[in-house]
Amino acid sequence: MTHATPVRREARTGHLTLALHLAAMGLPVLPLRAGKGPIGNCRTCADNACGGRPNMKTPGPCACPRPCHAWAAATTDPSILTSPAWATAWRDAGVVGYHPGGAGVTVVDLDDAAAVNWARENLPPTRTVATTRGEHWIYRGAMRSVNGVRPGVDLKSTMSYARWLGPGTGALADLPEAVRALAEKAPTTVRPAPCTVTVPAPGGGGPCRHRSPAYLERGIAMGEQRITEAVSGVHATVYRTFLAVLSVHGRCGCLTEAHIGRLFTAAQAKGETLRHCTDAWSNAATTLGM
Repeated sequence: MTHATPVRREARTGHLTLALHLAAMGLPVLPLRAGKGPIGNCRTCADNACGGRPNMKTPGPCACPRPCHAWAAATTDPSILTSPAWATAWRDAGVVGYHPGGAGVTVVDLDDAAAVNWARENLPPTRTVATTRGEHWIYRGAMRSVNGVRPGVDLKSTMSYARWLGPGTGALADLPEAVRALAEKAPTTVRPAPCTVTVPAPGGGGPCRHRSPAYLERGIAMGEQRITEAVSGVHATVYRTFLAVLSVHGRCGCLTEAHIGRLFTAAQAKGETLRHCTDAWSNAATTLGM
């Protein structure tokens, strides 16, 4: 415990130093949480209550000085990156992220070996960066971001963020029509895998405290609606919805695979992959100590 503070300070300093270096090269950067997600909205900006987010196609702009607007918070301004409003975010950051579209590039996120093999057979060579399970192929040129354009393949560019995993290898090639064409195809439809949620039984083994199935049905329907109506920040919306459902219904044992499947289906209809849904559900359960 005596080393916790120095280690945290060292991590914060390292992330900030890297961020300033990348910003100086023209890469808009932002801190990401240890779970690789963006910093959650502050109370003022929660549920878009602030009226808009910088650079997003919603009313605004928002004048919030915090890095709580996902990709839209990414900046190259060193005075913002080093401001007191960002200090806590750098302290708690797990990794440095960046806005590919803001840097004029597109990241083809290849999530596994099969996706990498597909890219090698179908896409022109470009700069590549190794990830935990696959690779990022980076092309010069921005386009709209789309998840699940084919199994294991996401496109990250405008209105999206990516982890900085290093400069990569190879020459940066121009964005090919083959990648642009992927965004014009309907996202891959993946049926949610059976999902079993193991949660503690209510104290004393009594019945569900909600007493009426209608209460649960209303909660699931509201969750579906919230995800479906999201016009931006889909990742964050899905996570917050999963968190809200689990916080109310996760410990009484009333959730079924069918309920979870409905939420996953709504998220996938907005372009989320099954992996993203599964990760968001798992992260929400972990946050709640389940």
